[in-house]
Amino acid sequence: MTSGDIIRSDAGAPVIRRATGRRLAVFMPAAIFAGMAILLGWGLTRNASDIPSALIGKPVPEFSLPPVQGRTLGLSSGDLRGEVSLVNVFASWCLACREEHPVFMQLAASGTVPLHGLNYKDRPHDAERWLDTMGDPYTRSGADLSGRVAIDWGVYGVPETFVVSADGRIAYKHIGAVTQEALQKTILPLVERLRAEAKEQQP
Repeated sequence: MTSGDIIRSDAGAPVIRRATGRRLAVFMPAAIFAGMAILLGWGLTRNASDIPSALIGKPVPEFSLPPVQGRTLGLSSGDLRGEVSLVNVFASWCLACREEHPVFMQLAASGTVPLHGLNYKDRPHDAERWLDTMGDPYTRSGADLSGRVAIDWGVYGVPETFVVSADGRIAYKHIGAVTQEALQKTILPLVERLRAEAKEQQP
């Protein structure tokens, strides 16, 4: 105990002064470090594809994009009303997009649900060549050359895939490559549920 920790009462008896500020200064860095470690550990155990979007339940942003080079049908917010659909944000330079592309080609062949493409910050010729080479699973595909529309959709990076309800609202967001498991266990069951809800709401 230092002299700075002791004061004298009127009777001359020593009284220990509370060193709250000093103790906080000692323990605060350790507490901050422990908190950061807990948050980091929690983040590492989470599936990135489960990160929620602030746009869930809200109408898709208003937009209108020209078609990807070599295609005839562009993509706009108006195209996403009237039926449940998927919107896939992709780019030719995206490695994960190559991983999920066979899944989307099979989906397109099955005709289960319309799949639209939002081509993110791609060079027109590269996007055209990529779809011509890999196959084009998209009903419509819009060229978002500046990335502005993707930002409005709350896109963090590519690939990302959205489920859009028949009334044009974002119902679900999948971050990262879509796998067969994610498609069969999460995305397609949601599509069927949204279709059933839309049918119930019809007069």
